Amino acid sequence: MVSHVITATVEGIDPYKIDVEVDLVLSIPGITIVGLPDTAVSEAKERVRSAIKNSGFLFPNKKVVINLAPADLKKEGTNYDLPMAIGILAEDGIVSAELIKDTAFIGELSLDGSLRSVNGILPIVAGLKDFGVKTVVVPEKNAKEAALIPDICVLSAKRLEDVVSHFSIDPEAQKPLERCEVDVNDYLNEYTTTNYPYDFKDIKGQTKAKKALEIAAAGGHNLLMTGPPGSGKTLLSKTFASILPPLELEEAIELTKIYSVSGMLEPENPLVNKRPFRSVHHSASAIGIIGGGSNPKPGEITLAHRGVLFLDEIVEFPRNVLEVLRQPLEDGEVVITRAQKRIKFPADFILLAAMNPCPCGYLGDSQKPCTCTEFQVQRYRSRLSGPMLDRIDLQIEVPRLTEAELLNKDFKSESSETIRARVVKARKLQSARYKGFGIFTNSELTPDLIKKFCKLDEKSETLLKTAIARFNLSGRAYDRIVKLARTIADLDNSENIESSHIAQALQYRSFI
Repeated sequence: MVSHVITATVEGIDPYKIDVEVDLVLSIPGITIVGLPDTAVSEAKERVRSAIKNSGFLFPNKKVVINLAPADLKKEGTNYDLPMAIGILAEDGIVSAELIKDTAFIGELSLDGSLRSVNGILPIVAGLKDFGVKTVVVPEKNAKEAALIPDICVLSAKRLEDVVSHFSIDPEAQKPLERCEVDVNDYLNEYTTTNYPYDFKDIKGQTKAKKALEIAAAGGHNLLMTGPPGSGKTLLSKTFASILPPLELEEAIELTKIYSVSGMLEPENPLVNKRPFRSVHHSASAIGIIGGGSNPKPGEITLAHRGVLFLDEIVEFPRNVLEVLRQPLEDGEVVITRAQKRIKFPADFILLAAMNPCPCGYLGDSQKPCTCTEFQVQRYRSRLSGPMLDRIDLQIEVPRLTEAELLNKDFKSESSETIRARVVKARKLQSARYKGFGIFTNSELTPDLIKKFCKLDEKSETLLKTAIARFNLSGRAYDRIVKLARTIADLDNSENIESSHIAQALQYRSFI
């Protein structure tokens, strides 16, 4: 008789159900694992053997054959240890095959029989629920994360012997495992600006840049700041995190799946409840930013999903690194293709970038003359291609502060909390407007949805027509200007897009 144990794995963040089949054969004792296992899975034979022995059970004096089905899917990682051990013990008559048939098992085993945490628990448990599994056994450190998925029973275990006691074939020896339950709202706290080291109220001047950042946060738009060294581009970017709206539950779960697969979750804080702000150095490789590798993992753009990817000194990044961002910026996802697999990662982020206007940094500066030649300036700016610029909705200049602004000790500026309140209000309007369409912000609008939700009056159309003729706007630029105007209208609490909103959106585009 062959015992069957349910488990699952993930490729990217997509779950796949795995059936662990165990058979005991009268032959030379040993363990054989088949079904395309990688090195970590193949090495499980030693961990499983020692864990069973050190948990007080006899390892079968027979040949153990384990098949991980489907056999054509490569198995990677250590989360198969527990289901393999349970399958062996069920085949040996220690664990009840009847009790485990509707339960899934996930976990890595130590040599002493204790359970170690594994990565990717959240997408795995979510997938098992979709596959119809009602109960799942996970290591204690993964229990809170697994329990974020509703309507599935999560049993927490510290050791292999605890799992065996729960599913023992002897009713008198059974000791129930503890069920883990959590309230998502305990972790989905609404972060306030006090959680951030920078606040807009402490930044002098730069009124236009602050307004542009507010629009970018409200509609999820990409933004590029150009200005001389010391004008405040990096500080403004770091402060941008303080005006981002809180995550919706659906967004938080989606983001937590990504960080779970990447092994970046804390056991005591299983839910990502803060929008990510990923600042990347210009020495980063294309794979580091886009994701990939022999066993594809999320890159920086996926870790920035529903948050911000900040590229300081963007033109210092290699051209090939910047160009790989073009497709994700347009589609909100990245597809990594290998010879035998095709993995899709979400990558809907706000691109926040900063650069100097020229190599010396002082082109157009009011105080310091530029020392660059026209050829040097052109070569410097050409590092950022036209198609890439076309995907950036807001392109603004951040000038040097004047002497009066620098020396003004009594300056007053809006706090991040005040700006954030307007951003949250605009986001709520968008959330209600796009309910049922699978999007959260104006930047995600498709051409069909633009027609539906971004209707223009005659005056606005005339203004746009003039802009198209004068600046040779592409179809993409046209769509992005309309979406930007929709966000400006939302911040204005205006139901319709007016000509003033179109005019303001045009001011935030660079036509150089």
